[in-house]
Amino acid sequence: MTRFIFAGCLAALLSACSTTEERIAGAAAGAGTGAIIGGPIGAVAGGAVGAFAAPTVTGSVKRMRE
Repeated sequence: MTRFIFAGCLAALLSACSTTEERIAGAAAGAGTGAIIGGPIGAVAGGAVGAFAAPTVTGSVKRMRE
């Protein structure tokens, strides 16, 4: 349940960012989530994935709001 709430908050947070901010916020969110789940290695992997996936996620959230 906590992860679901955390994911919802991240989606809402990332939806208000521009492209550069999206990548930074995505990397930070991914690193935080990865650190919680997988420790230091998870933080690095989550940060990398978050930086690349953030623009796609925010684009989807913005389309859902319209």
